[in-house]
Amino acid sequence: MQRNQTDVQYFIIKGISDNPKLQFPIFLLVLLIYLITVCGNITILLACRDPRLHTPMYFFLANLSIVDICYSTVSLHKILTNFITGDTTVPFFACMTQMYMFGSLQGLELMILTAMSYDRYVAICRPLRYHMVMNIRTCAIMASSCWVLGFLQVLPHVGMVYNFSCYFSIEINHFFCDIVPVINISCNDTSLVEMVFFIQALFPIILTPFVLTFVPYIFIIVAILKIRSGTGRRKAFYTCSSHLTVVILLYTTLFSQYLTPNLSSTLESKKCFALFNTAAVPMLNPIIYSLKNKDVKKALIRSVGIIKLS
Repeated sequence: MQRNQTDVQYFIIKGISDNPKLQFPIFLLVLLIYLITVCGNITILLACRDPRLHTPMYFFLANLSIVDICYSTVSLHKILTNFITGDTTVPFFACMTQMYMFGSLQGLELMILTAMSYDRYVAICRPLRYHMVMNIRTCAIMASSCWVLGFLQVLPHVGMVYNFSCYFSIEINHFFCDIVPVINISCNDTSLVEMVFFIQALFPIILTPFVLTFVPYIFIIVAILKIRSGTGRRKAFYTCSSHLTVVILLYTTLFSQYLTPNLSSTLESKKCFALFNTAAVPMLNPIIYSLKNKDVKKALIRSVGIIKLS
């Protein structure tokens, strides 16, 4: 039975699992991950307030922390509210808004990671020109461009989904309103939006940032291998290893989530990849950066000391 868009007042979010026995453990796990994510990224933001960390790398890291807090909040809040209230419905407009915000923040995160990759390339491959190239103006332009492009690049396909006129079902087989599961329940001709989404995902959203992120690392690795001293090589690799770890984790889950066939046998596994992408990666970012970074730990200790004195 077809439904007019005006009749679709809400969608039902199926969630991660239908098993009632798993609802409470899933709630606790997601709540714990969310709290760690928020606290960890706020810790990074506090550390980046230190004047000694007012450098391009920590400027972009602070932007990444803001995005991660918003990213995890947008995608995980429905799991938490569903369990607390028992209400699995989401209004139509709220679903479209969540879809837009999630896609924007996801693209924004990839762009900021690309900017961080370029920063590491200049620092290692062009060290004598680093402060001239990565000046305040350049960093501000790069960051603002990431934010603007991030919130513009999802408008075409989200606008097309918003104008869908009917749905086979109002139940979304996901734990939030993502574009792929919403397309799957539409009885409209979705070939155009699927093509637009695939082209955007393949090029401006995922593939282009992927290339622009990893190509600098080819030059970075070559530059590191040319360093004669073992200590110098280790120090150079140390400055970019955290960023590279985060990038590999994120792109592995994204390729598995969006650039694989939408077969029924893969839908549940895609939800697992989505959960890792939206929950684990934002949680791991501050852990990876702070545990391996002595400057961040020292800045945090200084920030805590200042707070106590005040």
